[in-house]
Amino acid sequence: MRSLGFDVRSAPGAAEAGRLLAATPAGERVALVDPRFVGHLHTLRLALTDPRFPVAAVTGALTAQPEARGALARAVGAVLHGESALASPAGPSPALATAPEATAPEATAPEAAGTLAEPVADPLADRVAAALDAEDTEVRRIELGSLVAAVPADASARAGAEAAVAAVDDEAVRLRSAVKARDGFFTTYCISPYSRYLARWCARRGLTPNQVTTASLLTALVAAACAATGTRGGYVAAGLLLLFSFVLDCTDGQLARYSLQYSTMGAWLDATFDRAKEYAYYAGLALGAARGGDDVWALALGAMVLQTCRHVVDFSFNEANHDATAASAAGKAVVGTPTAALSSKLDSVGWTVWVRRMIVLPIGERWAMIAVLTAVTTPRIVFYALLAGCAFAACYTTAGRVLRSVTRKAIRTERAAGALADLTDSGPLAEGVAALLRRPARRLPGVLPFLVALLGGAAVVATAAFARIDGPWPSAAALVYVLTSGLAVARPLTGALDWLVPPVFRAAEYCTVLVLAARSGVDGALPAAFGLVAAVAYHHYDTVYRIRGGTGAPPRRLVRTTAGHEGRTLVVTVLAAVLVTRGTAFTTALTVLAAAVAVVVLAESIRFWVSSGAPAVHDEGEPA
Repeated sequence: MRSLGFDVRSAPGAAEAGRLLAATPAGERVALVDPRFVGHLHTLRLALTDPRFPVAAVTGALTAQPEARGALARAVGAVLHGESALASPAGPSPALATAPEATAPEATAPEAAGTLAEPVADPLADRVAAALDAEDTEVRRIELGSLVAAVPADASARAGAEAAVAAVDDEAVRLRSAVKARDGFFTTYCISPYSRYLARWCARRGLTPNQVTTASLLTALVAAACAATGTRGGYVAAGLLLLFSFVLDCTDGQLARYSLQYSTMGAWLDATFDRAKEYAYYAGLALGAARGGDDVWALALGAMVLQTCRHVVDFSFNEANHDATAASAAGKAVVGTPTAALSSKLDSVGWTVWVRRMIVLPIGERWAMIAVLTAVTTPRIVFYALLAGCAFAACYTTAGRVLRSVTRKAIRTERAAGALADLTDSGPLAEGVAALLRRPARRLPGVLPFLVALLGGAAVVATAAFARIDGPWPSAAALVYVLTSGLAVARPLTGALDWLVPPVFRAAEYCTVLVLAARSGVDGALPAAFGLVAAVAYHHYDTVYRIRGGTGAPPRRLVRTTAGHEGRTLVVTVLAAVLVTRGTAFTTALTVLAAAVAVVVLAESIRFWVSSGAPAVHDEGEPA
């Protein structure tokens, strides 16, 4: 216990354990461990030091973080009251452990489990866990697999438990469990077999996951700088460094799982740095191509737009269905769909699982493709391959989700509707229109929000693509987009296809900026547009990870300050109409707008993640 960072105190009985708990400062994490406990050290590490769960337990051991101390005190009181009524024996002395900062430092062998005492029906920790269940406090039961956690009742049972402990190498289990259970083919077979050992090396030297994440970012930025040289040697070095950056990217998550150093900020850094690395690398390729006389900024921006929109589809669909309940038909729950049945059937054939994971071009396969093509081809070919692969993956995944949505009747919760509303990033203009149209919008068909959003988005992008940029039509279309955006969010987004509304808004805004910059012909407009879309995309990723972390969306003042997606789209179309014929004024305006958005969203994002104290999470399902 002490090797896990706990201060151990022995209590002669349940009553004394309750008194020790009451005397322990409320800000400390506490644990109850039966002195007869027999098990692997990693079992106690999983049960007692994981920061993600307010209350966690295995047989004979239970822990509660500060936010659950009140529930723990009530549960101990309930157990003591029940024992008093039944005149139960006190049983063996429980060990009460406290840790102001529960950590999981390295240790190589379990400590002595204590001496046997007169057996009781159940260990105190197990009885307290049952009392917590009775008052509807969630107790996380740790899945141990081959690990052992037991409280033997006699010498024979103790010998058997000790033999079971000796039969399993908990360090091997710890290393194996550091790797994601579900990952891409390239990551599973080409990275994880050795990156887990790198994670252990980092843990033994006291490195944190966030430090490894930062190292991965810096490596990717160096790779982007090498690509920007425009030389074959630079491209080869860039490809190699990008692959090493991905190795570090896998290592940080494995280190978090190996050492149980989970945090909301860590998950946010991992996700946002992944996007920053990839998009910085796109910019490096575009700069390198420009040195060779090839302008691929439009392709780089297109790749960033497509990849970001793919992720928004993932996020939006998952949020819409996270806590949806199946509708009923003829009194029976609708539990499946033909699409889901086909998916399950395909998953039953081993090789199809890997094929399906690879064709969605997850981050491992995508970065490997980019690295190899960078080293042996040109930036233009890299972007052609990237756009083709991501477009196919986007069509495949989105089509499947649409089929699931229209064939499985689901009732979405108010929480899901609120998350989708936050993901729309609607600004004051759309909010004003929504307030005016809220009552009539409630009487319109359920598919209306998606169709209206799609119509408005298509109109503004098509007008930007085909009308005169310096004429009135793009701005007029942007005003129509403001109206349709407000109508689309005028009622709760609980329809079957309403999860598509945020991706439509992202595509409309990003594509409008891309098309106007590409058609303007102004020097530097596309790089400036790349910077603007990158800043806005960061804001959208930040919104997603705040919602995933259970902390809610960014404050409305931030969304209003950045004008929302419809406001920014209108601003860019007006700037294009007024400035596109005035030399580089349009480029300057886009640059200033990008810088302003970046400063505002970064300042608020950094302030929030540094000071929020959000609950610890770790994302096991990083988007493709």
